[in-house]
Amino acid sequence: MTTKKDLFSLIPKIDDLLNDEKIKSLFSKVARGIILEAARENIDKIRTDIINLTEKNIDNFKIEHVELINNIIMDIEKKNRMNLRRVINATGVVLHTNLGRALLSDKIKEDIWNVANNYSTLEFDVNTGKRGSRYAHIEEVITKLTGAESAMVVNNNAAAVMLVLSTLAKEKEVVVSRGQLVEIGGAFRIPDVMEQSGAKLVEVGTTNKTHISDYENVINEDTAILLKVHTSNYKILGFTKEVSLKEMVSIGEKYDTPVIEDIGSGTLIDFSKYGLTKEPTVQESVKAGADIVTFSGDKLLGGPQAGIIIGKKKYIDNMKKNPLTRAIRVDKLTFAALEATFRLYLNEEEVIKDIPTLRMITYTLDEIEEKANILYELLVKEVKQCAIEKVKGYSQVGGGSMPLEMLPTTLIKIKPQDISANKFEKMLRNNEIPIIARINEDQILIDVRTIKESEFEIILKCFKNIFKQQRGE
Repeated sequence: MTTKKDLFSLIPKIDDLLNDEKIKSLFSKVARGIILEAARENIDKIRTDIINLTEKNIDNFKIEHVELINNIIMDIEKKNRMNLRRVINATGVVLHTNLGRALLSDKIKEDIWNVANNYSTLEFDVNTGKRGSRYAHIEEVITKLTGAESAMVVNNNAAAVMLVLSTLAKEKEVVVSRGQLVEIGGAFRIPDVMEQSGAKLVEVGTTNKTHISDYENVINEDTAILLKVHTSNYKILGFTKEVSLKEMVSIGEKYDTPVIEDIGSGTLIDFSKYGLTKEPTVQESVKAGADIVTFSGDKLLGGPQAGIIIGKKKYIDNMKKNPLTRAIRVDKLTFAALEATFRLYLNEEEVIKDIPTLRMITYTLDEIEEKANILYELLVKEVKQCAIEKVKGYSQVGGGSMPLEMLPTTLIKIKPQDISANKFEKMLRNNEIPIIARINEDQILIDVRTIKESEFEIILKCFKNIFKQQRGE
């Protein structure tokens, strides 16, 4: 009769596992520590399984060498994989906050790598041979595109607003409409950002209505800023009234008080030209006379995460001297990606095609249908274990941008056989390149708007592998 002691004696030694040809071939690609850890963990699992065996199951227990080696290899691959890695976004949410928001343009890859893989002019002026300013690299192109006098960059838009308030309004009053006291994501709220900056919040108007007189009634010698916040992540509809930026600028000029506008997910493109909801552009804010404008780099601009501050030079020069600036400044890779992204906007005719975010938002119905047909035909031809059909649906811009905009799209609807939609969705997520899809009424929905055509084959391969696993192959 087989005993647990007998089974323990059959457990392979670690050295023997490391000498297996399949394992040995990995030593040139993977750190020895990772391989050793994976082998030990699998052996520990076998020991635990043996300890937990009942007398009835002892005789049936076997240690399959091939299976053990394959399990170790799979664990090595998992341990050697980056935690932050690529996924396929099949949700149709263009600026998906959890999936990294904006995709950078293929056209700027070389620009970023040249800075990343070499020494750079980050804070060096080649003309004078002396120390330079890191902001100089992006200031020229930003001011050229926006019409602003000056520009600087910090690590996100919340930091941009905080720096502006800390520099211009510390221990002084900032006047804001109650309808603009927004939460900007991750439970960060405008009043909280203001409090951290040291500024004093003065609320005016009501949630749905604010008038010019509301601002004028509270302005005094302690008023430092009139702040306008674009509610890019929600809309108030119906019985509403707000003071326009142009009107606020007139108030600011009358009382010699700077006007700051935070437009959040700022854009340089007028999306109404493409049949979409009109969003205020950065250029319009500058033209209206705002003293300072802040906006994000990784939303509708289509660049890396950054907070961009533009406006009057006298104010921005003071911000650059603020000690807080060093704590929230960006690195050379962000500067490289941001400058390269802005330079794409110099060619207005091509920028919509060159920046993935803009391209995905402005797809025509015919273009979406054409993409959907390609993926649909590929799946129908190769995958027989699902009911697959095309249906009409809607995509979203996401990222707190264009909250009312519903983008008509074509969805691939998948009803797997002999497997629940929840299990299928989990297997999609566990693919080597995770595929993130939607579930509705026990069916998988795939939106091609946010999928690259080069990813269609990856999706097909994943589907095939899922059903192979189901068959035990």
